[in-house]
Amino acid sequence: MRRTKAFFALVLACILITQPCSRVDAAIPIAKIIQEGVKKVIKAVDLMIQRLQNKTIWLQNAQKVLENKLNELKLTEIAEWTEKHRKLYQDYYEELWKVKNTIAMYQRVRQVMDKQVRIVDEYRRSWNIVQNDDHFTKSELEYMYKVYSGIMEESAKNLDQILIVINSFKTQMSDGKRLEIIEEAAEQIDQNYFDLKDFNTENMLLSISRAKDASEIEVVKKLYELPNE
Repeated sequence: MRRTKAFFALVLACILITQPCSRVDAAIPIAKIIQEGVKKVIKAVDLMIQRLQNKTIWLQNAQKVLENKLNELKLTEIAEWTEKHRKLYQDYYEELWKVKNTIAMYQRVRQVMDKQVRIVDEYRRSWNIVQNDDHFTKSELEYMYKVYSGIMEESAKNLDQILIVINSFKTQMSDGKRLEIIEEAAEQIDQNYFDLKDFNTENMLLSISRAKDASEIEVVKKLYELPNE
């Protein structure tokens, strides 16, 4: 948590120095960019998975043909036929393994993208809530805007890492390197999500602490969609 707060402070300092705060009631533009980027990645991943699944079916059918052919041959012919087609059969098997491995990696990317979608949704919900919470001053909302911007910027960087994996299948990159990038991005995206949830919880508790009476507390709970005790 100390590392998270230090990160927030650093982001805030950098943004305050380099950028004047725009209208507090404006949505963070990068959220829209992330959402569109996620949609493109998910579409590309789903398309690639479908293609790989089709290729898997073709390879499996090819294996069955080879196996059936082997079963039809007489014992005297098996040795000669096997040696002749061993390399081909081996190539099919190795290709099938690669395809299945690639599908697994793409499915992992899909999981990471689903978490990115949750980050964007959570940001939009939370930002809309704090803007309608009368317990926060304009300067506090400006600070929240900076923190939210920092989290969304980090989220966008993680999206870039996933795009590297997507594009890497068009170039040379080892499976190990792809997995390393995917898992690193997944770890960072999880951290983005936890940071966002923690920050939202802090804001909610601060708002409740400023409520003057029980009825006002109930209003705050309703605003933050908290269950009634």
